[in-house]
Amino acid sequence: MVSEEIIQKQKEYLWACVSTYYERPLVVERGQGMYLYDAEGKQYLDYFGGVKVMSIGHGHPKVTAAIMAQLQKVAYTSTLYVNEPQVKLAEKLAQITPGQLKKTYFTNSGTEADETALVLSRLYTGRQEIVALRHAYHGRSMMSMTTAGLSTWKHGGSYVPGVVHAVAPYCYRCPFKLEYPSCNLECAKDVEELIQTTTTGEIAAFIAEPILGAGGYITPPKEYFQEVVAIIRKHGGLFICDEVQTGWGRTSEKWCGIEHWGVKPDIMTFAKGMANGTPIGATITTPEIADAYPKTTFSTFGGNPVSCAAALATIEVIETENLMHNAKVVGNYLRSRLEELKEKYPVIGDVRGMGLMQAMECVAENKAPHPKAALKVLEETKKRGRLIGIAGLYGNVIRISPPLIVTKDQIDELGDALDAAFATI
Repeated sequence: MVSEEIIQKQKEYLWACVSTYYERPLVVERGQGMYLYDAEGKQYLDYFGGVKVMSIGHGHPKVTAAIMAQLQKVAYTSTLYVNEPQVKLAEKLAQITPGQLKKTYFTNSGTEADETALVLSRLYTGRQEIVALRHAYHGRSMMSMTTAGLSTWKHGGSYVPGVVHAVAPYCYRCPFKLEYPSCNLECAKDVEELIQTTTTGEIAAFIAEPILGAGGYITPPKEYFQEVVAIIRKHGGLFICDEVQTGWGRTSEKWCGIEHWGVKPDIMTFAKGMANGTPIGATITTPEIADAYPKTTFSTFGGNPVSCAAALATIEVIETENLMHNAKVVGNYLRSRLEELKEKYPVIGDVRGMGLMQAMECVAENKAPHPKAALKVLEETKKRGRLIGIAGLYGNVIRISPPLIVTKDQIDELGDALDAAFATI
């Protein structure tokens, strides 16, 4: 089938809400390493990594081999049975996550991982109220849509009561009209009043991403989480750290993004890049908190041996190929190239992020969001065979999150494409 035929069948047989990038959607035929190929064989360099899913590149031979080997043994066992890849992966997560986290519950996605964490926090504390962040995204279930801080990802109303939203640590668009560091972290300190005025004062949990992914890679100040988590624990709440987008070395030198902020979560969630494209989700916590969940629960595909084997292989490659260090070195180089573009083009209002998770916010006069500029750059880079992403409440943030195997030469190719794209605005 050619691209036009595939696109037409997509429109005919899939829901309209299955939205795609680009005026003419990209039909992906295959991928290898940093590259994707469309149905006509055109090659693209992938700097979005499937929304940070492809941690170590498309079609990595070690992950493929692990998947094939497991398929030849057994492709599926329910959680009513025990399988070795699931146990080995759970043990590995206990070793590489911060603090005293030890016990994991596996699911299929980040949505399910976050939902599991939120339910667990209510069971453990015996409380109902959750503090979330504006501009955050945690999935598409009822509970996770309620905790989302983006109207674009809320559909059908907020179904779950007991959720309040704190202001995001969005320094570029500070809701208090202050500047860091003279702001005295007002966004963090405001959580105290939020709890005192909009809840009973006794909360179940605070859920937050270390870097707000769909919000446009909003990156909090270095002291933010220490301040907020102290307030949360003062009011009896747990800290749920959503690492679905930041996890697995993407933020450089650390397995988990939150490690850069010097706090230890009570519960952590993972998905996306965990198994390099194979569906998986994980919720890890301490034995004490885990034991608060009722004894009988079930996930049909949670802990699938094929997904767990893929995740183990992905983690092994990140370790053996020192890709967390590469995320630091090449991530710093990427940041320098983006900063150069910011100096050259006034439409780039802010550059932010960490490691291989970087963003540029497009603006018009007086910092007004400029989504048309972001869309223009998206289209122009595609024409040049380079794939990036966009996000943010206003759709004006360009997101760059390539696989951790990306090289400096490939960053230069992206930099040149971005330069040419911005020149068209």
